[in-house]
Amino acid sequence: MSLLEQIGLRALRRFEPEAAHGLALKALNAGLGPKTGPVTSPRLATTLAGLSLPNPIGLAAGFDKNAEALAPLSRAGFGFLEVGAATPRPQPGNPKPRLFRLTEDAAAINRFGFNNDGMQAICDRLRARPDGTTIGLNLGANKDSADRAADFATVLSHCAAHVDFATVNVSSPNTEKLRDLQGKAALAALLAGVMDARGDTPCPVFLKIAPDLTEAELTEIAEVATDAKIDAIIATNTTLSRDGLRSAHRDEKGGLSGAPLFEKSTRVLARLATLTDLPLIGVGGVSSAKDAYTKIKAGASAVQLYTAMVYHGISLAGDIARGLDDLLTRDGFANITDAVGAEKDRWT
Repeated sequence: MSLLEQIGLRALRRFEPEAAHGLALKALNAGLGPKTGPVTSPRLATTLAGLSLPNPIGLAAGFDKNAEALAPLSRAGFGFLEVGAATPRPQPGNPKPRLFRLTEDAAAINRFGFNNDGMQAICDRLRARPDGTTIGLNLGANKDSADRAADFATVLSHCAAHVDFATVNVSSPNTEKLRDLQGKAALAALLAGVMDARGDTPCPVFLKIAPDLTEAELTEIAEVATDAKIDAIIATNTTLSRDGLRSAHRDEKGGLSGAPLFEKSTRVLARLATLTDLPLIGVGGVSSAKDAYTKIKAGASAVQLYTAMVYHGISLAGDIARGLDDLLTRDGFANITDAVGAEKDRWT
């Protein structure tokens, strides 16, 4: 991290968290972020669900909800980006405050509630996306929708031509009863609708799941995802658990992300690796090359991060990619794919 980035992070922490987030996006668009482009090497370059990636380090959904900073993010070292979540109609989300820093725990709690500009505005920005960057869209449902399952298909059919992949997000804890759609029958029906909406568009469909699932629920999700012929599973979204937290905001309602989620999400990831042959993307608590490598050896073909950038800056993506390259070299792996699942038994 450069001295300028350290100064910027200290300045942002003087602001309320959601305001700081907005300022960070403005700073990126003003040209204050990294400009190195994707970090790559023969060891890091990989293919995920048919998508060629320069490296397996992705930006998780939620950082750029409205696809407003695609160009600067494409230069920040990531191998791929995910924006959104997008809902059919714009919605304000839950009342503020709804984002909380848990500095002592290197974590955050949010209860945004899918605040976004709606699929039309987001799709317009995706239409003008930068070339040469793999960009996906997280699909959401309006809070007041009469048919939330249909909302996912609506957003996909509207935006599929302008994205490289789409993620069905039924695992946010901040929209009432949304996680109910992870049940076997409901999820099967929802995914069938989404896959129909994709039609002939070559847009891989991913499924993002919660970390707070029982063994039986996880088994059912793996079966449904495989039967639906989706292209990958993202494990995991935020957790409702508050075990071991020290920060003053630990009891705020919402989803917990960051370092405390690492072990729980990695165990879910490794268990999924024994239940399905679908590619997996590991999310939750990734803040270093070591963390990313651990997720990969637990079964992830790629990883995503977001919360760690609150504490380590936007340059973290490139730092992790370079560090991961060093770790692969140290252990004699010619390519990242050779390391996938190498230590999944350690986590199951």
